[in-house]
Amino acid sequence: MQLRSTLALAVAAGMLASCTKNESGPSNPGNFILTVSPAATTGAADYLLTAQTLDSDTITTKRNGVEQDGTYRYYVTHNGKFFSMLYGQGNPGAVTAYNIQDGKLNKLTNFQTETVQAFAPVNDDLLLFKISRNATAPTSSWYKVNTNSLTITSEGTVNTLEMTKLGELAHFTWLKQVGTKVFAPYQTIIDRSFNTKYPNQAFVAIFNYADMKLEKVITDDRASFLGSYFQDGLSVQENGDVYGFSPSAATTDNKISTTKPSAILKIKSGTTEFDPSYYFDVEAASGGMNITSWQYLGNNTYIVHSQAKAEKTAYPAGSRVGIVNVVDKTYKVVTGLPKLEDISNLTTNNYTPKDGKTGYVGVNLKDGNSFVYKIDASTQTATRGLRVEGGSITAIQHLK
Repeated sequence: MQLRSTLALAVAAGMLASCTKNESGPSNPGNFILTVSPAATTGAADYLLTAQTLDSDTITTKRNGVEQDGTYRYYVTHNGKFFSMLYGQGNPGAVTAYNIQDGKLNKLTNFQTETVQAFAPVNDDLLLFKISRNATAPTSSWYKVNTNSLTITSEGTVNTLEMTKLGELAHFTWLKQVGTKVFAPYQTIIDRSFNTKYPNQAFVAIFNYADMKLEKVITDDRASFLGSYFQDGLSVQENGDVYGFSPSAATTDNKISTTKPSAILKIKSGTTEFDPSYYFDVEAASGGMNITSWQYLGNNTYIVHSQAKAEKTAYPAGSRVGIVNVVDKTYKVVTGLPKLEDISNLTTNNYTPKDGKTGYVGVNLKDGNSFVYKIDASTQTATRGLRVEGGSITAIQHLK
């Protein structure tokens, strides 16, 4: 396929050519990477800034950072590299890979792929999925990008209309490696409106990763679909158990139609079925909150973003923060954050040292200020840390 040869040439060119965008050295070099959307601009590309710490200090986009090409970037860190992926909105999407040397981002390659709607680390690869939203052309394509060679090593297709057996397309909300398999939670959609006639079911497609053969689809009618568009709804615990959250956001005729509450389901380690003995009604435990995104800290503990019941939308993005323990089935509200009415949005692509209690979340305020807040899950408290000037935080990552 042409993609493979194009990628090989782009890798070679990327190693030699310097970016024409601003790549001045960061004033605060470090191994934390913050992606920032510049203030007072429309359709501007993110800047990549580095920092020594997330707990204090100030960094700025002014005469600093690495400017990205194009808007709507998504980010993932894997195998000692930071990947910046352009969502091309139907057009090809650029992928830029970096490592860090002496606290400064070092570009390794820049290449084009198809625009993809789901991607995740699997072994030493990034698995990418371009997902169909047209029932008359229901072929979805996958690509494996090896993060050592930075080349596409394998590709193939899946008929995501046949997969559901419901007359609707499977649209993966994300992907997750589970042992030698890939679990792909999905919502069923009629078309790009994302409406469905089946709002009260959760679905997970299970692939054998070696050949990407679809092994089975599992369903559960105790919750609506897991995760949401560009929101990872599955988490693998240290013991191999898999948990998935539903935001309760399925729509029919452009209105939320699911009658199921926001809930968490479980797939026991070593199995490929939902556990009928486990069900966590998050709304009942939290006084009506759902989960719109989560960050696994380790030790069965999550930082979750939530909406109150009256705030629930088809594309959920909660500005309330809680701590969830999936074993204890508890939801506790985090204190110490700015007032809800002062928050513009929270970042959902965030960093945790996986110590079972600590995570970092970007908080962008309506007055234009942006900060990183440290969340202590053991005390359910948030403490203001690094200040970011000149834009809104969109992601927080770390490279060794």
